Amino acid sequence: MSGPDAPADAPHSTRIPADISRPDRLLGPFTARQTAILATAAGALYGGWWVTRAFMAPLTYGALVIPVAGAVAALALGQREGIGLDRFLAAALAHARTPKRRVDAPEGVPPLPAVVPSHWAKAAGPPPAGMRMPYDGVTADGVLDLGGEGHSAVATCSTVNFELRSGAEQQGLTAAFARWLNSLTGSTQLLVRCHRVNLTSLAGALQRNAAALPHPALEQAARAHADFLADLVSGDNLLSRQILLVAREQPPPRGVRHGTGEGRVLQRLDEAARALASAEITVTPLEADRSARLLAAACNPDTPALPASGSEGDRV
Repeated sequence: MSGPDAPADAPHSTRIPADISRPDRLLGPFTARQTAILATAAGALYGGWWVTRAFMAPLTYGALVIPVAGAVAALALGQREGIGLDRFLAAALAHARTPKRRVDAPEGVPPLPAVVPSHWAKAAGPPPAGMRMPYDGVTADGVLDLGGEGHSAVATCSTVNFELRSGAEQQGLTAAFARWLNSLTGSTQLLVRCHRVNLTSLAGALQRNAAALPHPALEQAARAHADFLADLVSGDNLLSRQILLVAREQPPPRGVRHGTGEGRVLQRLDEAARALASAEITVTPLEADRSARLLAAACNPDTPALPASGSEGDRV
């Protein structure tokens, strides 16, 4: 209980675990996956003892299987960056088997000509493989069709000036954001994107429209601001940050009508817009044209982006 001199809106700190998506415990401290791995290993070791017990002493068998049991326990119970070691090892093996050099060749990579000496081809290393991106286009509603990987939809998010709020207001914003996190039913990502911004068109529009202002002082201020924007453009280091919310749905199982994932991601963006409105965050889903431009800019980050619209605020 707060003392009489403590401020009413004093901030409160809350500890949030790093792994908020860890699975439920099934048997004591073990999850279902860990229980399955340990039970399978224990059954295999017991079966090995049952087969070899006629000609091997228990201490000898125990000494032989201790390293195996320790490796299985480390694999089942260990973690790396919030991922179980078994999944981490499977991902590492899959990465080692995939080609490291990929090129945009939908028709396939042709082999080297026969006139190339064999030692040259050997020195060049493994040939590159064709790049197959999990992307089949953008629907009319702005949903990204990921083919066999499901569907995804993108929305922009406005920012909130958190530091200038009182302690009570900060707690209210945090509680609203926490309610949205607790209501998530699928994969969701918050992405902070940094990109170059091009203010040339905005500076030119200010210069053209300055003469139409009703007062000379306003015209002078508009031209001065246009000169300031032009000076920023000449520096070639003008960056803008954009916050994106990405909702993703896995492909439907067999027997389920296709197209449900597209409607589900749009519904989740609508739910996020309603939930985050109480945190004073405006969520704006991207239509097909803006989603396509966003993907093109992500594939070519050096392309300057157009200035943000006024509805999203001054993010430069």
